Amino acid sequence: MKVVIVDGYSTGATLAKRLARAGVDCIHVRSQPDVSAFLVRSFSPDDYVVDLGFTGDFTSLARELARLRVSRVVAGTETGVVLAETLASALSLPTNDPALVEARRDKSLMQQAVQAAGIATPQTTVVRSARAAAHWYAVGGLEEAVVKPLASAGTDGVTFCASAEEVGQAAIAVLGTANIFGEPNDAVLVQERLHGTEYCINTVSSGGEHYVAEIWRYTKRIGPTAAPIYDFQEPVAPASTDGKVLVGYVREVLDALGITETPAHTEVMLTDRGPVLIETGARLGGGTGPDVVDAYLGPSQTALTVTATMDPASLHTRTTPQAGQQPVLRWVDFINHHPGPANPHALTKIAELPSVVAVFPGFAPGQYLPATSSLPTSPGFAYLAAPNSHELIEDYDTLRAWEHEGIYTSCR
Repeated sequence: MKVVIVDGYSTGATLAKRLARAGVDCIHVRSQPDVSAFLVRSFSPDDYVVDLGFTGDFTSLARELARLRVSRVVAGTETGVVLAETLASALSLPTNDPALVEARRDKSLMQQAVQAAGIATPQTTVVRSARAAAHWYAVGGLEEAVVKPLASAGTDGVTFCASAEEVGQAAIAVLGTANIFGEPNDAVLVQERLHGTEYCINTVSSGGEHYVAEIWRYTKRIGPTAAPIYDFQEPVAPASTDGKVLVGYVREVLDALGITETPAHTEVMLTDRGPVLIETGARLGGGTGPDVVDAYLGPSQTALTVTATMDPASLHTRTTPQAGQQPVLRWVDFINHHPGPANPHALTKIAELPSVVAVFPGFAPGQYLPATSSLPTSPGFAYLAAPNSHELIEDYDTLRAWEHEGIYTSCR
């Protein structure tokens, strides 16, 4: 079996490794001539039998993949979604609805498609100037807004605003820059700010059926630039009360976006008026530790994607974890408060905390680390697991205290 992975970065790198381990010949394709440093650091070339790199000639690329007799084309990360689906469609391979491919990447078109299906979305506009952004907010009667890039991910470029002036300034900060993937921000999204509890739901779709792998409840904090930064995430059982509401809502969203054959990472705010879509990526959830998820929660989204690729019929036999079965587990994002050269001993010290079961660094030894203001500037993350919440929270508090002391940049 031969599988093409377009932009095999982030969790896509783990997908390639697992497919290769299972005997699949993986072929790598890049969607862009240049790759951001944030993505390229996760790439593992040894997991591919061939790397075709980037080519601007779509017809030639499709012809070569047809010659190689590939069985599937999948996106490794957000930047690969459009090319992966377009190639799969051209090769008559399983993929999502081609008519909605742009809506699965452009957040404005995404909101329109979901809203057209009668599903709750925030008030949204897309503009190409700070003046237009500020005007939309001023006449819309909103108390707060969110400004962010049109096609990025994580908290990249996200700013909460409470006035037209703040909206305009946030739009200026986005327009004319590049997003987390190195793509130009030619437009900016302005949305109603939602209040409630935020979740992400990781799914795998096959044959039009949607299988839930993981649900995580987000906790974020406001960073030094007034943008949200990730604090920690905790698992939620799909069969719990909130889990059932979220699963039902997300399945409707996936249908509205024509997602039938790929993983998806959907972020939802559970508000007083019910679940409301933040955004969906037709790809694996980024920057995860699938081995930890497999061990503590059951098959991860990455594991289910391998199954959907190699033996989709077996997905029907999978059972959903029941409420109350979730362990005391927490995904904690690192937050650096003291800019400077990276301390090579920081990760070793963190790994020695009793509840830490895995550490994922986001920097190289000696690299300069800025203060954390977004996902790309986080020094990494760790998973904490413990028999009870008291022990886990004690280690979490210790880690946060070390961060304020400068653990990532101090060699003391």
